[in-house]
Amino acid sequence: MSSWEVVIGLEIHAQLACKSKIFSGAATAYGAPPNTQACAVDLGMPGVLPVLNEEAVRMAAKFGLAIGAKVSERSVFARKNYFYPDLPKGYQISQFELPVVQKGAITIEVDGQEKVVGITRAHLEEDAGKSLHEDFQGLSGIDLNRAGTPLLEIVSEPDMRSAKEAIAYMKKIHSLVRYLEICDGNMQEGSFRCDANVSVRPKGQEAFGTRAELKNLNSFRFVERAINLEVERQIDLIEAGGKVVQETRLYDSEKNETRSMRSKEEANDYRYFPDPDLLPLVIEEAFLAQVKLSLPELPDEKAQRFTAQYGLSPYDAGVLTAIRELAHYYEDTVKLSGSDAKLCANWVMGDLAAALNKHNLEITESPVNATQLAGMLKRITDNTISGKIAKQVFEAMWNGEGDADSVIEKQGLKQVTDTGAIEKVIDEVMAKNPKQLEEYRSGKDKLFGFFVGQVMKVSQGKANPDQVNELLKRKLAP
Repeated sequence: MSSWEVVIGLEIHAQLACKSKIFSGAATAYGAPPNTQACAVDLGMPGVLPVLNEEAVRMAAKFGLAIGAKVSERSVFARKNYFYPDLPKGYQISQFELPVVQKGAITIEVDGQEKVVGITRAHLEEDAGKSLHEDFQGLSGIDLNRAGTPLLEIVSEPDMRSAKEAIAYMKKIHSLVRYLEICDGNMQEGSFRCDANVSVRPKGQEAFGTRAELKNLNSFRFVERAINLEVERQIDLIEAGGKVVQETRLYDSEKNETRSMRSKEEANDYRYFPDPDLLPLVIEEAFLAQVKLSLPELPDEKAQRFTAQYGLSPYDAGVLTAIRELAHYYEDTVKLSGSDAKLCANWVMGDLAAALNKHNLEITESPVNATQLAGMLKRITDNTISGKIAKQVFEAMWNGEGDADSVIEKQGLKQVTDTGAIEKVIDEVMAKNPKQLEEYRSGKDKLFGFFVGQVMKVSQGKANPDQVNELLKRKLAP
């Protein structure tokens, strides 16, 4: 494989967070009973006319500005003609030659190396309906609720050279559309999905190889698996004397394989032409200026600020700013606790993230809110509890047993900082372990850890660790 270079381009479909469809007033809410959210416009009934949703245009412009792209003053909607049961009009309204967003870029990081990935275009289009193949006794059902839902299709340059880079790019776009609040990014519901164009070429060759398109990949894990499988398939095929054909392939996650779906269409197969029912979209300077004012602090800017303001490493800052709500949670924790920013980062990225992961929860669903976590961190900072006891307190808070102070009080977890009380425990431990004491005093320094452990055990973890260390050194000395 080392003699081959992989070339990947991604087409990401982000469902825009509009309450109504792109060309009609029908609702876009997920999960409604089949065919209850498709109106006459979505169904392509004779005599109806599409009307463009201004909010969808605003969201597309927002994305364009966020990636440093050109937001077109004039763009055109086209009809993309193909015939499929879930496309009632026989064509999809999309954009072809003149998209709303052109030529942007984002920076990704893989294995500590930064790389700029170009974004060719982002265009507005309507979604198709959905074919359902289960529970119909050998027939297919059609649900047209999704028909006409506003999409922003984001097309990258073929700049990625590994599945790892493709995932980093996809995650960056996922983070960005959620920051901009233009897409909820829910991959299970299909509101953020991806097609991957994959080809291989001998290292050093300028010309691209023949590409295959992998369709509708709706999880980061599946995208990575599907790309790696496809790369392997193409290399094996070429090395065995065969040829890669341009086609669309489906990834089967259960069998972990890609299989041919249909030969890949070219643009002229779709017979694109400007939609006669829609005027060209003209975006005025005043509209764009208004959109620019609504842009939030973006992930990269936020990460840079976190490193400067909180002294975090670029890695920590990157993790904490990948999700907008997580960044808010972290900043609230720092402000409310008055604690060391690194301590807050360790808890948010450590115990909290592990608990969320274990219970498959988003940060917004956390049973421990920022105020509660901050309250607990205050008690670590003022030495009421040790870091070890804090884990017990956190677990109790997670299980709904109240805030840190009430948990500490109820469970009697207050740290012992009374020197006399700690000395008493040390004396007890020394008396019980004469052999180890003698060995330590004869120069077996490693036994110091044994004595620390025993003191913490007897005190049930409540003795202040710093004081234990200091007093032990003094009392164990020969």
